[in-house]
This record gives sequence, structure tokens and C-alpha cells, in this order.
Amino acid sequence: MKRKILLICGILSSLLYIAMNVFIPLLYEGYNSASQTVSELSAIDAPTRTLWVVLGTVYTLLVTAFGWGVWLSARDNHSLRVVGILLIIYGIVGIFWPLGPMHRREVLAGGGGNLSDIMHIVFTMITVPLMLLAMGFGAAAFGKQFRFYSIATILILLVFGVLTGVDAPGVQTNSPTPLLGVWERIMIGVYLVWVIVLGVILLRSEKRQGSISSPNPREDLHTAEAINFRTDCANDNLKSITSNR
Repeated sequence: MKRKILLICGILSSLLYIAMNVFIPLLYEGYNSASQTVSELSAIDAPTRTLWVVLGTVYTLLVTAFGWGVWLSARDNHSLRVVGILLIIYGIVGIFWPLGPMHRREVLAGGGGNLSDIMHIVFTMITVPLMLLAMGFGAAAFGKQFRFYSIATILILLVFGVLTGVDAPGVQTNSPTPLLGVWERIMIGVYLVWVIVLGVILLRSEKRQGSISSPNPREDLHTAEAINFRTDCANDNLKSITSNR
């Protein structure tokens, strides 16, 4: 039961993050999801920073719990165990994200960036490889279908990660970045969906194992009685044969 709850946390984490990206931008006047990054929603002095940080903390706690659930579900599956550890690290790193917020574009363009912006870039350089590694080990944890799906997800993330990286310098100079938000959200979105798929697979596996390991106790009783009856009959036959000799 505990594993099931922890695995559900993974699905909830992705749904929460998707909802954050849909609804929080509506509270930021002038914000454009197509051209602006997700991080700008939690930038210093952004009107949505507090709400994003609060919900973002909930997201990271859910991801960390999911990582624990994956680790518990791994049993003898080494690759899946590594996925669980990577997700836990990913969640722990995410807890510290609020300590390194970026400044708004106009501040950065005016030379107002500082150590906080550098920390923000460092956190990004840590979390993206963790995402890729988790999907990579996840690809090796199951059969062909999930392996191909994971590899395809990694490729999509890499392609749109490159597109995001090409447009990202425009944030520092407050230059037009018409599709930067689209590239980044596709990159994040495919990862979030991957987490949901992994959670569903593990929940189904948990259900199957539960049905196997918890059979009907009445059936067990009938089976035991049948075995005892057959054993008694065998013993009586053996005694009869021995006495006849």
C-alpha cells in the first residue's frame, strides 16, 4: 500500500507541474508562455514568484516520494533501482531551486545579474542530466516498448534542449525569443509524461504482484485440505501394501 501511494505521487507531480504551467501564467500580466521561459515565472520581483515557489516545493516533494516508491519497487531490477535514486536526487536538488532565482529580463539586460543567476544556471546544469540519466536507466529497466519510448523521449528532449539553448541568450539581452517558451515546454513536457507512464507501469506491476502474492484464503484452505486428504490416502495404501506382505 505504501509503495502504491508513493508511485501515485509521481503521477500527481507531473499533473501538478502541468497545471502550474497552464494557470500561473494567467496571473502574470504581460507574460507570454510561447516566448518566455518557465523560470521567469519565479524570477525575482515576478508577481507569480511566491505562488510558484510554494507549488514548486510541493512538486519536488512529490517527485522525491515517487523516487522512493520506484526504489522500493525495483527489488532485483538494478536499472530501476538507479532510476529511483536519480529521481530522489532530482527532487532534493529541486528543493534548493528557490535559493537561485533568476532576475527578470530587463534587469539582466541592464547588468543587474548576480550570483543568484549563476546558481540558477548551475541548478539547470544539474537537473537536466539527472532527467536524461533517469530516462536512460529506465529504458534498460523494462521491455522493448518502454525502451523505445524512453529513447524517443530522450531524443526529443535533446533536440528541443538544443533549440532552447540557442534561444536562451536572448533572455540575458532582453531580445525577442518568440518560441523559446515553446521549445522549453516541449522539453519539460515529454519528461513529465515519461514520469506518468513509468508510474502507471509500476502501479500495474504492483497490482499484478499483489494479486499473485495475496490469493484467496478459502482457496488455500481447500487446497490444503485436499493435499492432506490425498496424503492420508497414500499413507493408508502404503500401510495396506506393507501389511499384505
